[in-house]
Amino acid sequence: MPIRRLPSEVVNRIAAGEVVERPASAIKELVENAIDAGARRIEIQADGGGLSRILVVDDGRGMGPEELPLAVERHATSKLELDDAGDVDLLNIHTLGFRGEALPSIGSVARLTISTRTSGDQAYAISVEGGEVSPIRPAAFAGDHGTRVEVRDLFYATPARLKFMKSERAEAMAISEEIKRQAMAHAQVAFVLTLDGRPVLRLEAEHPGDEGRLRRLAAILGEAFGDNALLIDQSRDGHRLSGYAGLPTYSRGNAAHQYLFVNGRPVRDRLLQGALRGAYTDFLARDRHPAAVLFIDLDPTQVDVNVHPAKAEVRFRDPALARGLIVGALKHALAGAGHRASTTVADQALSAFQGGTGTWRPSPSAFRPGAWTSPFAAPAPAPVIPGLSDVSARVEPGTDVAETPVPAAPDLLDRPLGAARAQLHETYIVAQTRDGMVVVDQHAAHERLVYERMKAQMSAGGVARQALLVPVVVQLEAAEAERVAAVADDLAELGLVLEAFGPGAILVRETPALLGDTDVEGLIRDIADDLAETGQTLALRERLAEVCSTMACHGSIRAGRRLTADEMNALLRQMEATPHSGQCNHGRPTYVELKLSDIERLFGRR
Repeated sequence: MPIRRLPSEVVNRIAAGEVVERPASAIKELVENAIDAGARRIEIQADGGGLSRILVVDDGRGMGPEELPLAVERHATSKLELDDAGDVDLLNIHTLGFRGEALPSIGSVARLTISTRTSGDQAYAISVEGGEVSPIRPAAFAGDHGTRVEVRDLFYATPARLKFMKSERAEAMAISEEIKRQAMAHAQVAFVLTLDGRPVLRLEAEHPGDEGRLRRLAAILGEAFGDNALLIDQSRDGHRLSGYAGLPTYSRGNAAHQYLFVNGRPVRDRLLQGALRGAYTDFLARDRHPAAVLFIDLDPTQVDVNVHPAKAEVRFRDPALARGLIVGALKHALAGAGHRASTTVADQALSAFQGGTGTWRPSPSAFRPGAWTSPFAAPAPAPVIPGLSDVSARVEPGTDVAETPVPAAPDLLDRPLGAARAQLHETYIVAQTRDGMVVVDQHAAHERLVYERMKAQMSAGGVARQALLVPVVVQLEAAEAERVAAVADDLAELGLVLEAFGPGAILVRETPALLGDTDVEGLIRDIADDLAETGQTLALRERLAEVCSTMACHGSIRAGRRLTADEMNALLRQMEATPHSGQCNHGRPTYVELKLSDIERLFGRR
């Protein structure tokens, strides 16, 4: 077939398919235009999943009559500055949008109407229907300045695209998620979202700063996130990482609560997601995912946002710096959390006491004959807690028992984990604090302590290696082998010594002694997969961590071992002084804290 030019309407529709994938992406473009225009309040309405009608109203600067025709013309934009020579630097982007394709793309596949007004001027409107532009005309506009964009019958001009849309409910959920992401990135902007006439989101503008950002995030992700989030704020070589990350015990079953932003743009980036996963490697099992909202701000020339038509992906000039900043900042914040565990642990414990209904009800067996002892009957001897056997519970004397020869230090009640009072089932330590109680899983807690000690020793002395009697040659794809060989120095620090062995092959000479007789070929392939996916050698680190965890498990206090009061208190003090002791090596809590007010509520005292 001969080469020929496509008609302009076909070109516009092809461009629309790249930029406007679904109603949520159209709304994303319109909201970003409003933010770039200086809006402080944005109202969004969508009917029929956004396919029937979309309305976005903002209080930004607005447009004059001479700008309206340009706004619906392809590759016309107000977001790129020209230098003295008339050139544009596409790597120095300070706005959210810059391509100038959103409005003409939407107008080529839908019925688009734009009404706008600048401060002190008359309002004007322009319409585009299936790519056909109408003349501008005077219009009514409620505010003193701003823009009102209405989109009807999205994709009516490309019926084939409608067949690939999901249900109205699914499209509405995608719109809601997109507005939440935009609201997280711009806490100083008020957002109102209405779907099919029903208000689903109303967020007032927050004050600048960490507190305002946390209030916005808690309003979107829930108060539990706000209660269990760690502040992140670190800078390195012109890159700043800020935001909030959840405690390991506040983990999720999927990665849906991970939000990443680069210079205010919501992005999906495997490098950043891999760094986030790597930072939590020591604290979560593979099927658990951290919750985090992270913002990277850097010089626009250090990141390319022009690699995807929808601006959903970015490319860093120094990816190792960005990845290292995330891992280092998160690990520093997690270490600073000390023994802290999430508040949801106590909430789950209270729900278990209450049976999930909020009100305690005795079981039917409580009313069987003989279940209740008459208050006039002679009391039975009770050397232990009533209802528990001598094998399963012991009570340590408290400060109010005059006969005890060893007085308990009263200041222990003011320590975060309190003073040990009892041991239940030779597994759980019960401690009293000034305003509540703490129940500690002695085995899980001590396992974490031993694990952290082993990690420190391994870091100080390096990982011991064992030489293979016969070096192992692992065949890979040429690109995989090249990636593995490029990180040979990093792997050597972890005890794995290897080198390139011709195209597509890796020669392994030494392995970490901790791994014992390991599957070398499988390990190398796992490392190659991790490097391809995340750029990190997670497989080896996780295997070493798993071995250390197993060794720590065998070397820790076992369940079923009786502890003295001094041993229990010593364990509590070590937990308070050890980072990450609030969760075991798989992210499960090592202790549960109940406040006195919670206990009183269980018994109807409040």
